[in-house]
Amino acid sequence: MEIITGYTGKPHVTAEQDRDVNEGIFDTGSFVLKTGSQLAAELVSNNEIKVRDGVLVIQGCTAVIKKNTYDPVTIANGSQGMKRIDLIVARYNKNEETKIEEVTLKVIQGTPNASTAAVPTYKTGDIQSGDLVADMPLYKVTLDGLNVTSVDKMFTVIPTLPELSSNLTNANAKISALSTELATTNTNLKTATADSGWKYMTANNLSEKLKFRKV
Repeated sequence: MEIITGYTGKPHVTAEQDRDVNEGIFDTGSFVLKTGSQLAAELVSNNEIKVRDGVLVIQGCTAVIKKNTYDPVTIANGSQGMKRIDLIVARYNKNEETKIEEVTLKVIQGTPNASTAAVPTYKTGDIQSGDLVADMPLYKVTLDGLNVTSVDKMFTVIPTLPELSSNLTNANAKISALSTELATTNTNLKTATADSGWKYMTANNLSEKLKFRKV
């Protein structure tokens, strides 16, 4: 057993340990945290997109664009009469020789097509298994001719713990209300089944009994 969050008299916390803790909290997926501008994209021109400040978690690895700043991303020129889709990804990269790790924004350029553009492939990777490269898609950038026509978000912003607690409380309240409504409905059904509403009408001069009910 090794202590992580504790003083041992020497540096001892590794990136792998930190990622293990984050995976236990956030799972093994990739998300953006609800802080800052949440990596919002701003289209500056057909060749430039600004990605605003925020924090992301990619397979347990955290990275940040500092508050009140942005990272610029360059989009290559489109082609007249052609359609194209580019991807903006957060790329984890580990140098195999130096073991230095980094997360940076990269643009994966798609292939121009006259009719239908396809989303380019990216490297999913598995950081904890030792893969050197892993991409987290952030935005899909669609070009029609020379113009960028849309910048579509591809990541999920996960709620904070208080929000999750509030959502759970609200969900439990709704379930309780539905249970009460269902119990009332069942009671009404049983009552309706027990009493069909039919009543017999008799008279001395009738050879057969008649029955009626109010509609």
